[in-house]
Amino acid sequence: MLSILKPSARDIIDILIVAAIIFYFLKFLKGTRALRMLFALFFIFMLYFFARWLNFKTLTLIVDSLKAIWVVAFVILFQPEIRNALSRFGRFGPLRFLLKPGNEAYVIDEVVEATATLKERRLGGLIVLERQMGLREFIETGTRIEALVSAPLIISIFTPPSPLHDGACIITGDHIVSAGCTLPLSETTYVDGFLGMRHRAGLGIATITDAVAIIVSETTGKISFANRGKLMIDLTPSQIKFNLTQAIVKGE
Repeated sequence: MLSILKPSARDIIDILIVAAIIFYFLKFLKGTRALRMLFALFFIFMLYFFARWLNFKTLTLIVDSLKAIWVVAFVILFQPEIRNALSRFGRFGPLRFLLKPGNEAYVIDEVVEATATLKERRLGGLIVLERQMGLREFIETGTRIEALVSAPLIISIFTPPSPLHDGACIITGDHIVSAGCTLPLSETTYVDGFLGMRHRAGLGIATITDAVAIIVSETTGKISFANRGKLMIDLTPSQIKFNLTQAIVKGE
């Protein structure tokens, strides 16, 4: 009897894999309508289980019919959230090793090239690169892009009269996930001069999360870099590349 209850190594691995899948799936859906719907589905399944266990035939019949309806409704009504969650799955933390080697260097090069062009053309810009902490609540404030990072795309986003040029562009992994995003403003208003809204927004997101932000002033063309609550002003593209490499590749 004890040998039957004793889990094997295969059973433990099986349980850990299922637990990891459930954990990361819930993490991707966190903060969305789909998560609330998922909890409602879970409640219905639990109700069905107890109805069967207690042999409540009428309740079992009702819940059984609702179960099928809710599963279909979940897939139909929340298809965008599910698609976005799955599209980000391969770019999430522990799975990033599956990306092609050199993707981080590619992203950095494209961002630096775009930043240099924005500086040259005196176009304001705010580029945020997500690290370990999720930026879902800020991503949802903008317009979904879900496109591979490229300098021309970033430049077009911040070139007026683009409707997205006043907000932030958020990058996750090697994709621009959203643009025109609203970020929290830092309470700091002066760092080697008074800070505009873009600089306060970039510093704000780099203060409350581990994301890094690059800010280009449309007034002066100066490039700033925000990381871990600190703002460095008037950097060259080469310095931006160095700081991005330190932050994104080395995790500093």
